[in-house]
Amino acid sequence: MYSEKFIKFIEMWQKEFAIERTINEKICIDRDGNPIPWYTYPAIEYLSQFDVTDKDVFEFGCGNSSLFWADRARLVTSIEDNPDWFAKWQKSFNRPNLDIRWRDEGEGYYNAIFEDGKKYDIIVVDGKRRADCARTALKALNQGGIIILDDSKEYADAVASLKNGNLIQVDFYGFCPMNVYTKTTSVFLSRDFNFQSLYSVQPINGFGNLWSMSRKDRKEFYKANK
Repeated sequence: MYSEKFIKFIEMWQKEFAIERTINEKICIDRDGNPIPWYTYPAIEYLSQFDVTDKDVFEFGCGNSSLFWADRARLVTSIEDNPDWFAKWQKSFNRPNLDIRWRDEGEGYYNAIFEDGKKYDIIVVDGKRRADCARTALKALNQGGIIILDDSKEYADAVASLKNGNLIQVDFYGFCPMNVYTKTTSVFLSRDFNFQSLYSVQPINGFGNLWSMSRKDRKEFYKANK
């Protein structure tokens, strides 16, 4: 028999995080069905706070994260190495500011970030050759920008390269969509990181946060859970 409080905890994961649906349907979405990255939930919540409407994003690795960023940023360039997935994304991901490109996993993959001769405000390393991609990302990062390294615990060489680039490492541990175990997403901030928040205060209320309730609802919640 489960306690009532434990049942409420499970219901929160089902409703607020939509974790059951993401596992069963093998898709990264939030409770409203919107696409989200395959990062840890704490990392998603942190990154979702910022106004990136004037930012350009480059991704090593395409997926629902591409739609997540395209719905927020000015321009997203995403590199995919799998021809089948590339064809699928090209057909199903319709965003005017999303450019999906296929490159094999050789030098062309991790050097693709230099093809347009520009720098990026947000660079996501979440595909093949992550150590190589981390090294090229450092050269293509705009002043004040960030680099996101997913599954960072598994890529010590990539972490070392980014730390040697004089970036500030912040690790977000926790559960993520589709998985039944925890992992780590790391965000590497420039020393002059300057993204503005979408909100008047930071941090905002996260998924399932008690303070997202009204004062009346919080009081009722406290009474019911004494």
